[in-house]
Amino acid sequence: MRRTPHRSIAMRALAVAALAAVSLPAAPATAAPSAAAACTPAQVVGNSGFESGTSPWTQSSTSVITSRSGQTAHGGTSYAWLDGTGGTHTDSLSQSVTIPSGCSTATLSFWLHIDTDETTSSTAYDKLTAKIGSTTLATYSNLDENTGYVKKTLDVSAFAGQTVSLAFTGSEDSSLQTSFVLDDIALDTSGGSTPPADSTRTPATPSYTVSLSSNTSGTVWTGHESATFTNASSTALSEVYLRLWDNYHGTCDAMPITVTNVTGGTAGSLSVACTALQITLPTPLAQGQSATIGFDLGITVPSGADRFGHDGAFNNIGNALPVLAVKDGSGWHLDPYTNNGESFYSLAADFKVTLDHPSSLLVPATGTSTDTPGSSGRTVTTATASKVRDFAWAAGPFSKVSGTSAAGTAINIYSVSGISSSDAQSMLSTAKSAVDAHAARFGAYPYGELDAVIDNNYWFGGMEYPGFVLDLVSTTALTHEIGHQWWYGIVGDDEYNSPWLDEAFTDYATDLALGKTGTNCWNSVSWASSAEKITNSMAYWDAHSSRYSTVVYGYGKCALHDLRRLLGDTAMTKLLKDYATSHWYGVSTTAEFKAAAQAATTTDLTSFWSTHRIDG
Repeated sequence: MRRTPHRSIAMRALAVAALAAVSLPAAPATAAPSAAAACTPAQVVGNSGFESGTSPWTQSSTSVITSRSGQTAHGGTSYAWLDGTGGTHTDSLSQSVTIPSGCSTATLSFWLHIDTDETTSSTAYDKLTAKIGSTTLATYSNLDENTGYVKKTLDVSAFAGQTVSLAFTGSEDSSLQTSFVLDDIALDTSGGSTPPADSTRTPATPSYTVSLSSNTSGTVWTGHESATFTNASSTALSEVYLRLWDNYHGTCDAMPITVTNVTGGTAGSLSVACTALQITLPTPLAQGQSATIGFDLGITVPSGADRFGHDGAFNNIGNALPVLAVKDGSGWHLDPYTNNGESFYSLAADFKVTLDHPSSLLVPATGTSTDTPGSSGRTVTTATASKVRDFAWAAGPFSKVSGTSAAGTAINIYSVSGISSSDAQSMLSTAKSAVDAHAARFGAYPYGELDAVIDNNYWFGGMEYPGFVLDLVSTTALTHEIGHQWWYGIVGDDEYNSPWLDEAFTDYATDLALGKTGTNCWNSVSWASSAEKITNSMAYWDAHSSRYSTVVYGYGKCALHDLRRLLGDTAMTKLLKDYATSHWYGVSTTAEFKAAAQAATTTDLTSFWSTHRIDG
């Protein structure tokens, strides 16, 4: 989604009212199931490279964390300099860290430089100790003098599940200085000990068949949906969850999305403000086995120029089709809807959607569409799409212009009333250029045609779906939404827990397509707190919504520009092209991208990730 810089007070009030409405269902709803303890790989030391001031470190004096001359950083500009006075002296540096349970491995690493004026080769006069809790992990001294930095690695797995103090203490005797210089301190966890299931994402290879008929205005759709899927996990699958995302836009008393008459399983309780429906399977599904569930479906489009809403006669119907939630090594992903960004995490699927509607309505949709005559005055639009993560459509008396990009992608621009023909043509030209620019960098566009619905009343700027986008009249915004065809569409991600993987990557791709190099990218940068990271989840950003666009979009793309400058243009181009290819129709994680980037260079990127606040 491309967010507009400012959202009106009225729209904020509506969003708050809607949130309050769905948070208080009239009937009791079961809570989302909680996963058993599992390991989510993480780096738990805050401000590990000392580039964000001093917090959360505690230092014995204000001169320990420094960028003054006399020593140099391993990465960035700041480091921790203990001792170096040439007299009896003690310096310390510490912070409290929580090492999560469920991880079989926890590793403390840091870069250490020691220089000394001591001349002995046998006596440790000046010492540095590394401790966790009350346990001394290692001791270094003037005898360990080295040129440049040396990486130290210590096993702290025994402290999993504990909150402990990580501390470094340097002490000098009465003469001849020794400086202990630390940088890029990290404590990484990995390796699940008792995950609730294997890490395979399931239900896999979903296939959805949908048949719906609309009322005369396209605001109400009724019909049937079925979903066929396979259990890819070695753990038997006894249930699935349907995400009814658009129930966020109503209440549990008046749900815009209704599912009834379930077959192939037993419907349970709605949860997560009625956006998740449990369906218990008749018998547990073993690995490799497939099943089909079916249900009657009702959709009522609310008023409002939203990604699910109608702007007068023009209906936008995004995220309305129920899709299967994902289960992986962390358990079921049943995150709440966010109006600030996206919550969506789904696997590539096939859709065949039949939409029966009045012939006066044009119906752009995900996939490739064909129209056939229906009953009197009606048309049947059949849209088919392969390997897409979700499905969206619109319905209304749009104006339409079409063309084909130089590389052969069919483009359709659908405009609401009030959009001039010149603006429509401009957006057509932008779409042609954008789809070809992104395809040249990341891989050929695979979805046949591309439809864009243009409406200047969208408060959110723009919104992406596979082969289908909503947008204002804006070259930058449309180029961004089309970039999402690769970053979220083709290369998927967990948009709730890792929003930077689609938004930052897409904003970076947008810059490249528009010839922007990220010069002066970091002007006026100010981190709000030590907890603010590019890689934070939507749970964090919903609590700090004013910072979401600045950090995830702005700082995120700036970090990728910095990575390009570090690797070089050619290497960065190859990295992203190869990464897209290796994750084509799959799911990307921060850890996987960091590993791919590290493999593309001989430079240790540890301090780069720390400085740019990219964790995971």
